[in-house]
Amino acid sequence: MAMFTAIVLIMAFTPFGIIDLPLIKATILHVPVIIGSVVMGPKKGAFLGFLFGATSLFKNIMTPSILSFAFTPTVPVPGLSHGSPWALFICFVPRILVGVTPFILYKGVTKVLPKMNDAVRFVLLALCGALGAFTNTGLVMGTIYAVFKNAYAAANGIPVEKVLSVILGIVFANGVPEMLVAAVIVPVVVTALIKARIVNK
Repeated sequence: MAMFTAIVLIMAFTPFGIIDLPLIKATILHVPVIIGSVVMGPKKGAFLGFLFGATSLFKNIMTPSILSFAFTPTVPVPGLSHGSPWALFICFVPRILVGVTPFILYKGVTKVLPKMNDAVRFVLLALCGALGAFTNTGLVMGTIYAVFKNAYAAANGIPVEKVLSVILGIVFANGVPEMLVAAVIVPVVVTALIKARIVNK
């Protein structure tokens, strides 16, 4: 647990949490949370997710950006003189669930297929990685649209009716590559941990 906690903190505050892809920078901060969920269970996975959210909150307080109003209540929402408690929901809940949903998928499939071979397990772990990444991006951007649609439009200088298409564009441009990255890293790391007998199947 201490190792995973250290990894989350190191990746949060160093460039190691970002991978340069041809068109975008993909975050991999959620990857140790996903791996922790699969190998240690949902409680410890949820704690790692909470830690992920806490680092996001800290960075948005200390170095706010144009969208920080969606991640910390200390930054006023555009058009208002105060922040919103919904920012805490966005900052923490999706990240906590990143530490839960991969375990649910992994445990559910292993109960149905208790004697799966290594190839099937590898594919399952890839799906767990993709699910964890989608949980983060989908819930964060979905809640921003549901709660802060008007504020998002004002912050970005776009018409309100364009917000959905912009958010879907972000989900596709950032979310899909991040899902693919997680789908590659998670099975490789977990398989290595299993072979090294650091964790059980």
